[in-house]
Amino acid sequence: MTRKRLAGRVTRPLRRIARPSAVALALALCQPLPAQAQAFDPTRADIGAFIASVGKKHGFEAEPLVTLFAQVESKPAILQAIAKPAERTLAWDEYRPKFLVERRIARGAEVHGLKQSELEQSQAASGVPVDILLGIVGVETFYGENVGKYRVIDALATLAFDYPPRQAFFRSELEQYLLMAREEGLDPLAPVGSYAGAMGLPQFMPSSFRNFAVDGDADGKRDLWNDWADVFSSVGNYLKVHGWRAGEPVMAAAEAGSANLAGLDDKLALTETVGSLRARGVKFETSLPANAPAMLVALKVAAGTEYRVGFTNFYAITRYNRSHMYASAVSDLADAIAATRAGLPLPAAAGFIVPAAPPPVRPANGWSTTSGGK
Repeated sequence: MTRKRLAGRVTRPLRRIARPSAVALALALCQPLPAQAQAFDPTRADIGAFIASVGKKHGFEAEPLVTLFAQVESKPAILQAIAKPAERTLAWDEYRPKFLVERRIARGAEVHGLKQSELEQSQAASGVPVDILLGIVGVETFYGENVGKYRVIDALATLAFDYPPRQAFFRSELEQYLLMAREEGLDPLAPVGSYAGAMGLPQFMPSSFRNFAVDGDADGKRDLWNDWADVFSSVGNYLKVHGWRAGEPVMAAAEAGSANLAGLDDKLALTETVGSLRARGVKFETSLPANAPAMLVALKVAAGTEYRVGFTNFYAITRYNRSHMYASAVSDLADAIAATRAGLPLPAAAGFIVPAAPPPVRPANGWSTTSGGK
């Protein structure tokens, strides 16, 4: 990762100014959406207003920002990626095999062997087990094999200025990104990430980077692209801040075929307890006390519904990605990596399935060793 300020491509660094009132830009009419990738016009009204705003709020000089945004490109491919019609929602038995593949599991065990010190350091600091840390990075980017191909600033600016449905969010993230680049001494034109601007091996958005990224090896910088100590420490810190409880389980298999599920919904919220779910007739094993927060996790499969119970640590994982299936996949991948490291057979799938009817279909919920990766 290039860490020089603007690396010669922007003639002056993004630095604080003594008098924010010095920011003054000529504003012009908005330009039409480009048909192909092209540089933004910093004098475009909305871009000029953004530059003036961040300059006033955070003490950026105008000239370097104008020079910077003249080198930022609007990418139609990014707009196509975020605006294309959503594909059919995958069922759990379609989603899970995308991540529970032999190569991903084996690679997770391999990374543990190569980066055991960094993993154990992060576990000690955050309380998050090494296999959960590997599960997150494995699901997010296949341990760095797929960190994204777009310049982060292109992605954020394209969505901030040329994608009205979510422009407020992405303008905020673009503002956070400029602050991040200044704080970290990064060339803002250098980092790459996803089409939505998520960065590095753990896919942090700029606001998450500023709030939760950690300098795991105390070398004076937070590098989520190349420094495994920083990557694992940042993931652990994120989960810790979002409620991870050291030593507690993530989830448990559940039998709910004869349970009273009236009034339960599928919201990602710990609205039940271990005791209240058992009172409804949900059967599961855990050492947590009756008053421990819990939620029933219903995962749709072709054969019916697979039930699990998620606890506080399951909820913490959903703060990383707000999806029952995502958190379940991370948990399953972590279990598989742990088994592989120990030389044990892969564990059985975590839940019992209530068959769809008619007719009942025998579920196929074993571990995939042939499906493609992310």
